[in-house]
Amino acid sequence: MVVDSSMSASLERFSSGPVLLFDGECGLCNRIVRILLRIDRGGRLRFSPLQGPAAQGFLRANGLPTEDFDSLVFVPEWGRREGNVFLLRTDGVIGALRALGGAAGILARVLAVFPSGWRDAGYRWVARYRYRIFGEWQARALARPEWGARFLE
Repeated sequence: MVVDSSMSASLERFSSGPVLLFDGECGLCNRIVRILLRIDRGGRLRFSPLQGPAAQGFLRANGLPTEDFDSLVFVPEWGRREGNVFLLRTDGVIGALRALGGAAGILARVLAVFPSGWRDAGYRWVARYRYRIFGEWQARALARPEWGARFLE
């Protein structure tokens, strides 16, 4: 993977651990990230907007679309970004919930019971209408300043 200078600082800070790439302009997506921040008391999960340089570099390196933000991407081990090790859509949701463990892990097991085709059909439907229902994200301060360190950029 070629790392440009704008990505290098983020990559050095987050050399390992799970990272969730999300649509940084989506109101629903940002609300979900804030919920995940609240329930992840151990600070295991990190985040990066799909529009940001770290996520864009990952998308390019793995042959994923760089302008289609309808799908979240879960990278189980950021330290091993090469080799196409990632999960999309509901598989990514399940992966992120499993990474959190506890009640989120239980929810992941419940979601995993449903066939991925069904889950992803629902995911695509929500993705299609999320801007109409939740609008674009209006930037605001995080509830806890220390959460800012959990974002790649």
